Amino acid sequence: MTTSYDCTAAEQRAAGLEHAQRAIREHKCVVFPTDTVYGIAADAFSPLAVTLLLASKGRSRRMPPPVLIPRLNALDGLATDVPPEARRLAEAFWPGGLTLILHAQPSLDWDLGETKGTVALRIPADDVAQDLLTLTGPLAVSSANRTGQAAAQTAAAAEAQLAESVEVYLEGGPRPAEGADALPSTIVDATAVPLRVVRQGAISLERLREVVPGVLGLGEEPSAPGTPETTAATETTAAPSGTADDSPRN
Repeated sequence: MTTSYDCTAAEQRAAGLEHAQRAIREHKCVVFPTDTVYGIAADAFSPLAVTLLLASKGRSRRMPPPVLIPRLNALDGLATDVPPEARRLAEAFWPGGLTLILHAQPSLDWDLGETKGTVALRIPADDVAQDLLTLTGPLAVSSANRTGQAAAQTAAAAEAQLAESVEVYLEGGPRPAEGADALPSTIVDATAVPLRVVRQGAISLERLREVVPGVLGLGEEPSAPGTPETTAATETTAAPSGTADDSPRN
C-alpha cells in the first residue's frame, strides 16, 4: 500500500525515512526530493527493483537511470579509471548539480540497463535525499514522472503520475525551492580525456573550466596539435528545463 509522509514535520520525516529504507530493502520504489526535481528511486544493486523503476516510468532499458550516492568516497567503489580531472570536478561540485559518466567497476553485481559499461554518478544537495542515501547506500534514480510527462516538483505531483507503483512518497515541499530555476544537472562524460559536457544544466561551462580548463563544451571537438585551443561553444541546453532527471543520464 502506498504511503505518503510530510518530511517538513520531524516525526513524519523520521517515520518516512524508516519506511523508505525498508521499501528499498524489499526491492520496491520510493519517491523523494532532490535538489533538482523529485526522483523515483530503487536499489541500484537489485535488477528486479531497477526493472520496476523503469516500468513505473514507462521507460526501456536503453535509458538506464543514473545512480545517486551519499558521499564522495563511494566514487571509487562504483567507478574505475577515474581521471584526475573528473575527481577535481566531483570535489568542487558535489553535492550539487553535476553528473559524471564514468567507467563502472566491472566486478559490481548490478544491471541498470544498457549502460555499455558506464555509470552516471551524482551527489544531490538536498537534506532529505542525503538522509535517505545514508540509510540505503547508492540508489538508481530517475525523475518521478511518466516518460514524456512533466517532471514532478512535489511528491503529490509524482503520486498523480506514478500512483501505487511506488511504495513510499516523501514530501518535502517544492523542488527546486520556490523562486529557483528548474535546471537539470550538467552531465559530463568522463570516460575519456578531455572531459566533455553532454548536457548543459545547473553548472555552467565557465564554472567547470575554472576547475578543469580543458573541459569541452557541447559540440566542441579537441584542438588539433599545434592549433589554438577551441573557443567555448554556445551553451545550448540539451534537455528541457524542468526535466532534470528524465534524460538517460541525470
